[in-house]
Amino acid sequence: MKYQQLGSSELSISKIGFGCMSLEANMEKVTSLIHSAIDQGINYFDTADLYQAGLNEEMVGKAISSKRSQIILASKVGNQLRADGSGWDWNPRKDYILGAVEKTLKRLGTDYLDLYQLHGGTIEDPIDETIEAFEILKSQGKIRHYGISSIRPNVIREYVKRSSIVSVMMQYSLLDRRPEETCMALLAEHKISVLARGVLAGGLLVNKPAKEYLGYTAKEVESLQNHIQALHVNGDGIAIQFALSNPAVASAVIGIRTQEQLEGAVRGLETDLGNVVLDGLGGVLGAKVYEGNR
Repeated sequence: MKYQQLGSSELSISKIGFGCMSLEANMEKVTSLIHSAIDQGINYFDTADLYQAGLNEEMVGKAISSKRSQIILASKVGNQLRADGSGWDWNPRKDYILGAVEKTLKRLGTDYLDLYQLHGGTIEDPIDETIEAFEILKSQGKIRHYGISSIRPNVIREYVKRSSIVSVMMQYSLLDRRPEETCMALLAEHKISVLARGVLAGGLLVNKPAKEYLGYTAKEVESLQNHIQALHVNGDGIAIQFALSNPAVASAVIGIRTQEQLEGAVRGLETDLGNVVLDGLGGVLGAKVYEGNR
């Protein structure tokens, strides 16, 4: 396994991150899968209080209970579940974050998080109040560092200016290069790491049939798929290597549900692709820019 410093923090995280959102509600399988990932060198595990209404955090907490010191544990906050179970509402207020972290820590069976992330964000949020909440949690030792999960350039710029975030989780892949417009360079300049999600583009870069995707037509997606297939290299490797080739990206956080997916991600990190190949793939489709969510 290869590792990368997370932003300006002292944390060294695996270049393959384990996205926990897709884990099925089977404790035996979850434990086996997470332990296998740790055995293969993955140390970054990413969950959220929203996933399965907290059950995901509970399962992850039980699975890592004997291995807590070996991992970098991350969760997210900001989506407040409604009491009647009908959905959730966005809540970035300080009092909510300070209360939510206690429930997250209890579910995870730990007294601190290595990384706590705001799970979204808009320019209308009380950003300074949100930052204050994270800074309080740092001072209390309940979190070591904080970041945001956002694709909005305007929101990202505000957190870069006002806060001490060490990371931004955002979607980035061969089929979603919108972060290259402004975000990647800005974050690299300020030594803030990108945690890339959606690296496999929902399987379109691996094995799913072509379809429309984020402004690309099905025919354009198929064209990229044909270029990938012509390389005779597993799609996981190409997708992962492309994401990690951007100097701002510290880890490709892959949603892992099965042992097969875990093995594919680990193999993908070892795929040897030169810059010429990666540049060529990047040139197949023109990069889009953000239209909404700016």
